[in-house]
Order: sequence, then structure tokens, then C-alpha cells
Amino acid sequence: MAIVVKSERRGAFGKNASRRIRMKGKIPAILYGEGIDNVALVLDKTDIFQIMRYDTKENTIFRLALGAEERDAMIKALQIDPTTDELVHADLIQIAMDKLIRVSIPIVPVGEAVGVKSEGGFVDLVTRQVDVECLPKDIPEHIEVDISGLHINQSLKVENIPPPAGVRILSEPGTVLVLIAMPHKEEVVAEVKPEEAAAAEPKEPELIKKERAEEEKEEK
Repeated sequence: MAIVVKSERRGAFGKNASRRIRMKGKIPAILYGEGIDNVALVLDKTDIFQIMRYDTKENTIFRLALGAEERDAMIKALQIDPTTDELVHADLIQIAMDKLIRVSIPIVPVGEAVGVKSEGGFVDLVTRQVDVECLPKDIPEHIEVDISGLHINQSLKVENIPPPAGVRILSEPGTVLVLIAMPHKEEVVAEVKPEEAAAAEPKEPELIKKERAEEEKEEK
């Protein structure tokens, strides 16, 4: 079932106009696309939240309703207020279902690595996403990578994973995705007892001590 997001053209601009839009539970947005003029819009904030609940998140394709017209679109970027964590603006991109699109796809390690299970290592997810190219209908939710055969200090790279059907991976083949690393050993600082510290201090040469004692005797 296709997701339909209702929108309306934005007629007023500026900070005050944007503030009034947000007070109604909506957000200002803009629609980009190849071969089209940018369109300033107003969206219902809850529609964006609904899209972000899907596993595909920003890569979710939806139908953008603008009056009597509907267009295929995706979220390009979301602007969050750093002070309030409120969603304040959305950038959308219009897509053509018959044209290739470039998106970033999450990497999900599967299996238990030998280096973790029996060698004391841990999984270091070095690269969390890869860039791919495919038709919109072929966009995967994520790409699973099998790490069960990895030992300590072994890694899985882009060149080691088969792409999903209809998908071409654009990231550099040598990019490390997952590394089985050895935990760093914490340096143990030995506790030094007071008497040991005193014993370790440089001792005054006997000759100097003797001369100092004679000088003190003469002064009396």
C-alpha cells in the first residue's frame, strides 16, 4: 500500500511565517527534482514521523499529493532544531520510478565471528552505510554481511560482499565495513607503598653527610 502525503503550496515566507506554520503542527518544506522547478510546500509533521518509522526511513518512497496531482518522492534531508530537537524543515526529492537513483544503505552484520566467539575479539562496525545505485523499486532496507568466518584482525570490505539483485554498489571496493578487533589492554599502575617510595628516593652521599655534620658542629 502506497503512502500518500498531503501537501499544499506555501504562500508566505520568512521566519514569522514559518513560526505560524509550525504552531499548527505543520512544517515548511521544499521539493527538488531533475527537470522541475523547486516547489515550496507545507506538510503535516505527523506524515514525516510516519515515514521515518519505516525500516527504509529516508529511503521510503511515497506519493506526494499536491492538489489533484500526485508525484513519487523521497526525503532528501530533515532539519532539526538543535535546542529543542523539533523537526523544523524537510527537503524532498521527486523521483522517476524508471530511472536509476543513488542512495545510502545501512550495513547489518549477521552471524557470530570466530574472532568473537573463541578469540576474545569484538565487532567494530567501521562503515555503517554504503552508497548504491538502483531503480527506486529495488532499494533495499539494508545489506546483510556475513561475518561468521572472520578471525581477530580480519575485516570484511565492500569488494567481499555480493550486491542485492538490481543494485550496484558505488562505494570504493577497498572500504572496510567490519573489523574484528582485539580489546585494548588497560595499563595496570602498581600501587607504591610509602616505605617503598621512600626507599626509592635518591640517597645523599655519605661524604656530603659527614661534611655537613662537621660544619654544624663548628657553628655551635
